[in-house]
Amino acid sequence: MGQNLKGKIAYITGASSGIGRSTVLELAKEGVHVGLIARTEKKLQEVAKEAESHGVRVSIAVANIAQMEEVDEAVASLQANLGPADILINNAGIGMHGSFLETDPKDWKRTFEVNVFGTYHVTRAVLPQMITKDQGDIINISSSNGLKGTAGSTAYSGSKFAIQGMTEALMQEVRRNNVRVFTLNPSLVATELAFGDQLEEKNQDKFMQPEDLAEYMVSQLKLNPRIFIKQSLQWATNPF
Repeated sequence: MGQNLKGKIAYITGASSGIGRSTVLELAKEGVHVGLIARTEKKLQEVAKEAESHGVRVSIAVANIAQMEEVDEAVASLQANLGPADILINNAGIGMHGSFLETDPKDWKRTFEVNVFGTYHVTRAVLPQMITKDQGDIINISSSNGLKGTAGSTAYSGSKFAIQGMTEALMQEVRRNNVRVFTLNPSLVATELAFGDQLEEKNQDKFMQPEDLAEYMVSQLKLNPRIFIKQSLQWATNPF
């Protein structure tokens, strides 16, 4: 028999839009108290208000996950307001596409600072809470580009491959602490990150939506604590 999520506490990064926002709301529907981390306070407040309508406790914290000190302060704030985390969704990230030689080295570096070091900073701040509880779930949102590189995505693919390796190694470390660590590797999802200003033009019947990933994560979290899916790849059925 699976587990009930009601009453658990989840921290979600990149919570103000896209997959993060949908995940916050899906977890709130399940009765999960949610801590939201992102860079824009106004957007966080809007999502928090929606989540609160489901009768759960909500806390927000503004932080740039590339900055470890900001992350430490944000996590400490969420813990003080909600309690220690049972669930961590490392969703925040940036995209970077362009040929290897034409990409600005500063942009290449920033992709790793946010996608890799950001995930490290948040996990480093939250993991001790789970080890103390002797249970927890960490979901790292990677990408299909984290399993197969494509032309024009050296920075992005490189960062997502790094997430895969970090997740695999950490998973082996903390299984004995009853902490499940796993990745999602979606292909194209209809978000502003993927489509920008053209998002509204995309056929919702053809492309994966943020709420699809949110529903999938909830189903994984509900699995009996003795089992988890360490890596999975999500595809749109017929995007043509």
